[in-house]
Amino acid sequence: MTERANRPFAALDPPAVLAAAESIGIATSGRLLALNSYENRVYQVADESGALWVFKFYRPARWRDAEIREEHDFALELAQAELPVAAPLQRDGETLFHLDGQRFAAFEYLAGRAPELDRPDALELLGRTLARVHAIGAIARFRQRPPLSLQRLGFDARQSVLASGFVPRALADRYADISAQLLDRVQQEFDAVGPVSDLRIHGDCHPGNILWRATGPLFVDFDDCVSGPRVQDLWMFLAGGAAEQQSGWAHLMTGYESFGSVDAIELRLIEPLRSLRMLHYAAWLAVRWDDPAFPRAFPWFVEPRYWERHLQDLMEQLANIDEPPLLAR
Repeated sequence: MTERANRPFAALDPPAVLAAAESIGIATSGRLLALNSYENRVYQVADESGALWVFKFYRPARWRDAEIREEHDFALELAQAELPVAAPLQRDGETLFHLDGQRFAAFEYLAGRAPELDRPDALELLGRTLARVHAIGAIARFRQRPPLSLQRLGFDARQSVLASGFVPRALADRYADISAQLLDRVQQEFDAVGPVSDLRIHGDCHPGNILWRATGPLFVDFDDCVSGPRVQDLWMFLAGGAAEQQSGWAHLMTGYESFGSVDAIELRLIEPLRSLRMLHYAAWLAVRWDDPAFPRAFPWFVEPRYWERHLQDLMEQLANIDEPPLLAR
C-alpha cells in the first residue's frame, strides 16, 4: 500500500496548512489549531486581523472534485436562502482549491455550542429549520452525489467488515449470520414502505453537526450530503426510550410542519436507517484503519468486547425493527 493510501495527510503539517491559506489570499498570523476530524482534516487558522477561519482538507480519492463542488453548491444555495449553514468561501467563483496535492475549502469560523435537545422549544426550532432546508433541497437534484442506498451503507459495509479480518475468529460466523439477517429485515422494510421522499439532504444530521447560536441551529459539515428521504435528517435527534422518542418526534414535527411535512410511512424507516448507520460505522473504522489517526482515536475497535457489543446491538436492532413505529403525531 502506498504512503498516500495509508498516510493520506502525511504532508499536511502546519506550514502546509498556512501555505494553503496564503494561496487563496488569506494573510495568516501563524496561529493554527487542529480540530477534531478523522475522515478529513480540519484546522482553525487566524488571519492577521485576528479573524478566524476553518480550513477543511479532503481525504484523497473519497470524493471526486465534481462531487465536492456539488456539496459546496448546495451549502451556498442554502446560505443564499438565508438558512443557517456553514458555506464555503468563494474566490473568483471557485470553492474547491488545490495546493501540493491537497484539496481544501475555507469557511468563516462560526462559534456555537452544543444543542440542548432535551428542550422542546429547541426541537421545534430545529424542526422548522430542517423543513426550510428540505424545501430548498427539493428544488433541484444532485447530479454527482450518490443517493442513500442499502447497497452502499449496508451490503457493501457488511462485506468490508467481513473482509477486514477485524472480527474475532470466534465471533465471525455470528457476525456474518446476524448482519445478513438484519440486512434482510432492512430490505423488507424498505420494500414494504416503497418510494418515499427523495431530495437533497444533509445526510449526516446528528447533534455533533449542529452548532447552537442565539438565533438557533447552525448546520455544519455537508460532507455526507446525499439524495434521500426527509426522515434521514430527523431521526438522529431522537434519544431515549420509545416514549421519549415519541415526544421528541412530536416536538420536531410541531416545528417542521410550519414549512413542510413528512409522510407518516417514512417513520417505518427509522430503525432500518439506524441499522444501516451501525453497520456502516463499523465498516468505516475497518476501512480507515491504515490511517494512523484511527488507531489513536479508536483503540477499542480491535478489542473483542467491542465486537461482542456490536453483535448485541445488531441483535437488538432485529427486535427494534419489529416494534411498532413512532406515531406521526
